[in-house]
Amino acid sequence: MAAKEDLYDEGLDLAFDGDYRGAIEKYREALDLDAGYTDALHAMAMAHAELGELDDAITVGKRLCELAPDDILAHTSLSTFYMNKDMIPEAEAESAKARMLDWKRQLKEGDGT
Repeated sequence: MAAKEDLYDEGLDLAFDGDYRGAIEKYREALDLDAGYTDALHAMAMAHAELGELDDAITVGKRLCELAPDDILAHTSLSTFYMNKDMIPEAEAESAKARMLDWKRQLKEGDGT
């Protein structure tokens, strides 16, 4: 049986070749091994977005934000998915979360902790 990281890497290779459907299948296999594998969730959401499957991208993006609430990129990506679907209030809310997290990160780095 392949490790989740190997399946994820195979999915990335497929995505880089433009085979987003195949990539999603590899990410699903990785998630079958570890449902909380955030790298695979993020990649899956992006693959769905590339296919124009914004509802699926949003669903996966929400799950990612639940599992990794402090992940700036997760909130930024979800904001983009919402924006592409003309869900402006939702997009703005996620963008605000990402900005707040980034400000907190900057403050933390600035005071040496």
